[in-house]
Amino acid sequence: MTRQSLLMLLLVGSQAFAATTPVAPQSSKEAAARYESDKKLCAEEKTSSTRMQCLRDAKAEYESALAALKAAPATAGAVCADCGKVLSVHVEEKKGEAGALGTIGGGVAGALLGNQVGGGNGKTLATIAGAAGGAYAGRKVEENMKATKIWVVKVKMDAGEERNFSFDHDPGFAAGNGVKLSGNSIVRR
Repeated sequence: MTRQSLLMLLLVGSQAFAATTPVAPQSSKEAAARYESDKKLCAEEKTSSTRMQCLRDAKAEYESALAALKAAPATAGAVCADCGKVLSVHVEEKKGEAGALGTIGGGVAGALLGNQVGGGNGKTLATIAGAAGGAYAGRKVEENMKATKIWVVKVKMDAGEERNFSFDHDPGFAAGNGVKLSGNSIVRR
């Protein structure tokens, strides 16, 4: 036999095998329909023993198909690399950023108050100390006035990594919610 005829024989044999290999059902309805069809074929068997064996084989195939369908969604959910589950949501106080206005305003007010204390060199020293203390106090007052709330959502990704996402408003997430990445943020699944 030549090499070419051997290859042709293998090709024809594999196509015949592929044609007889059953395709896995995509739903429980398809599996049930195939089971009903197999039972009708079994009824056409000539002897009762082959009929019973055919029915046992059909039922085993049906149960195997249902088990495969139940196992499929569990593995499909694990493939989402951008998915996760919310672990917690809490509110934090974000410090405001102080600008020059608070520092300068506080310094001027402190200098004016310090200038009214003492006399001579003590007055100069009190003015300088008042300006420094006022500048510091003015900066802190401005930081507190510009402070805002942020919502921090802690998420455990399906891959195992834990990440935090910050929002300037209540995102509406609760512990246990399924989420997925959307740019640098998250949305519900």
